[in-house]
This record gives sequence, structure tokens and C-alpha cells, in this order.
Amino acid sequence: MISSRIPHESWEFSGYVENLEDGTVKVVCDGDGAKLETFISRVNVQKDFIAVPELAVSYEAPTGEFTLFRIKYGDLHEELGDRFDVGFGLLAGKIDAGREENKQDQMLEKQDTTMGAIESLSEQIDHGKDEIVSELRTVRVDLKTTQEARFAKIEDEIAEIKAKIGMV
Repeated sequence: MISSRIPHESWEFSGYVENLEDGTVKVVCDGDGAKLETFISRVNVQKDFIAVPELAVSYEAPTGEFTLFRIKYGDLHEELGDRFDVGFGLLAGKIDAGREENKQDQMLEKQDTTMGAIESLSEQIDHGKDEIVSELRTVRVDLKTTQEARFAKIEDEIAEIKAKIGMV
């Protein structure tokens, strides 16, 4: 929960932040209204390893009781333990993210290899298609030439037969 008090003077910020036993963080601060709004927007972090799930803000009349902004720490051993837990958790997350990135990199490499093979196959198909079309044109020309020669021969034979039987 963030409690804000708008002071009678234009200090940058004053107040405190502390971790509560229920796992929430309490921030109390005095400061200029616009600067407080900027501060609140910066506290509402939703990136990297930090995700503030909920932010409750309340405004009260300034008391002027704070002269600086400070962090209220708990017991030294507890704070160190909490920080190590967080650090190890972040490190484990980075290791897992690294593994995921490595898997993604491997998948992208396989995708690139597959795309290269598809492009190569496509080029081979295009080349084969061109060869087939060229061959079909040659066969067509050969067939046409052969047909024309046969028709010419048939016409010559018909003319000879007509001449022999006196039909011409």
C-alpha cells in the first residue's frame, strides 16, 4: 500500500519504504503531487523480474513528519536470507531463460536449415520443370514433323492410286 501526503513545501520526496510480514511492501511518502504521480507510476513495475500485482494508493493530509526518504530494514539475518532467496530465484530464472533461449535458437537454426532445403528443392523443381517443358516442346515438334511427313506420304500414295485407277 502506498500512502502519500502532499506537503506544504516542495520537497522531492520524503518518507519510507518497508517490507511487511505478509509479503507486501508499504511506501509512505511526502512530495509534490505531480512528482508523486510519477513516483507511483514508476513503482507500478511490470517488467523483467518485477511484477507488481496490485497497487493501492491513498492520499492524506501532509504531516511534515519526514525529512528524508529511507528504507526500513528488518533483522539483518532475515534480510540477507530474503535477498539470497530472491537472488537465487532470479539466477535460476535467468538460467531457465537461457535454456529456453538456447532451445529457441536451436529451433530457429532448424527452421533456417529447413527453409534453405525448401528453397533448394524449389529451385530444383523449377529447373526440372524447365527441362520437362523444353523436352515436351521438342517432342511436340518431332511429333508434328513426323505427322506432317506421314500425311504427305499418304497424300502421295492416294494420288498414285488415283492415277493408276484413272481418277485424276
